[in-house]
Amino acid sequence: MHCTPVSHGARRSFLDSPPGTRQPEWTRGGPRYNRGMEGNEPCTDTTHAAPPAPDPGGDDACDPGSPVPCTIEGSVFLVGMMGAGKTSVGRLLAQRLGKRFVDADQEIEARCGVSIPVIFEIEGEAGFRQRERQVIDELTMLPDIVLATGGGAVLSEESRVRLHQRGLVIYLKASAAEIWHRTRRDRGRPLLATSNPQQRIVELLAAREPLYAETAHVAIESTHESVRSMVARLIERLAERQDPAAVPDPALATAPLPDPVPENR
Repeated sequence: MHCTPVSHGARRSFLDSPPGTRQPEWTRGGPRYNRGMEGNEPCTDTTHAAPPAPDPGGDDACDPGSPVPCTIEGSVFLVGMMGAGKTSVGRLLAQRLGKRFVDADQEIEARCGVSIPVIFEIEGEAGFRQRERQVIDELTMLPDIVLATGGGAVLSEESRVRLHQRGLVIYLKASAAEIWHRTRRDRGRPLLATSNPQQRIVELLAAREPLYAETAHVAIESTHESVRSMVARLIERLAERQDPAAVPDPALATAPLPDPVPENR
């Protein structure tokens, strides 16, 4: 993907600042945005560093003889509605599988220097979806990642095909009531900025659920359980998919993990 160079004039992307610089307010939802966004070109590429090699003696060590797919080949892509837990689950799943974690929405924000609500405000949903398609195309070609996609990524047929063909797609299913419970206090979701956001969730889920099911290889319920429990259950499902007779190693599935980072989108 070709990226528009960032201008070093009056308006600059936060990514141009020296490491350790505090992110200014306008890059986190203010009215200004990088001029490199104009023309629907991602403005700045970010570097995806390879993850550190698993510690052979650590809690996340994978026994080569274990049936648990901790060394599953290729990339894993998470799809599902906003609030389904894609970011939180994806981050811990990536650690368990020894892969890099990438969040598509965060990638778009990092490249453009502004939050997704600002992109919606300036370019509308159509402009955002075009950027999303471009980013999904690029990210799904990266090796050995766990990718959390945005809730509307599956609206593009091109993206659905690329996701399905380039990796293992996991659909995190959540009911409309559960999604509302998780997102009702979140003011950073443009699609819920309506007079009746709860009804909007019902409508979005009805329209998107068939697309999630079409794209996914595996579906798992996203319930009230902890992220750690969901990751353990998901590892079991992946083990069964790899070998129906496999019995996952409980120590691998329940090893201590850092506290999850809440999902923002």
